[in-house]
Amino acid sequence: MVEFRPLGMNARFIGIGDYYVGRDPMTTIGLGSCVALVLHNERFAVGAMAHIMLPESKGQVECPGKFADTAVTALLHEIGNYGSRNGSLCAVLIGGANMFWFNDNHLNIGDRNIDAVRRRLREERVSIRAEDVGGRIGRSVVYDPQNHGKITIRRADGSCTDL
Repeated sequence: MVEFRPLGMNARFIGIGDYYVGRDPMTTIGLGSCVALVLHNERFAVGAMAHIMLPESKGQVECPGKFADTAVTALLHEIGNYGSRNGSLCAVLIGGANMFWFNDNHLNIGDRNIDAVRRRLREERVSIRAEDVGGRIGRSVVYDPQNHGKITIRRADGSCTDL
C-alpha cells in the first residue's frame, strides 16, 4: 500500500492557476476537473508543476498557469532556464475528473482540460510518461524532482498510487 505523505514545509504548494519551476518538492490538492501538469527532466533533477483550471486562455495573459495553452508555454520557457529542452522532458498528467454525473461531453471541463494539455504537449513534442486522469474522483499530488521525479497521488476515495 502506498502512503500519501505531503512533504511538509519543504514542498512548494501550487494553488489553482499557479505554477512553479525548480528543484524543490511540489504539491497541489483538490484536483477535480483541474489538471496538474508535471514536467520532469531526470538529467538535471528539475521539474515543473501547474494547476490548470481551464483549457483556453482566449488571449488572457495574467495567470498563465490557469489555462492549458499558456501553462504549457510558461513551464517550457522557465524550465529551459535550467538547461532543459523539450526532447529531454517527460510529462505526467493528473486530474481532469468529471465531478458531476449530469455533465454532458460538451460541458465536461475535465475532459476538455486533458485534451488541451495533450494537444499542447504534442505540438511542443514533449512525451507523456504517465497519466492518472478522468473518472469521477478528485486527487491530490506530491512531486519530487530530486527523487527521480517520484509522484504520489491520493484520490478522494482514500486510495494512493505512485507514478
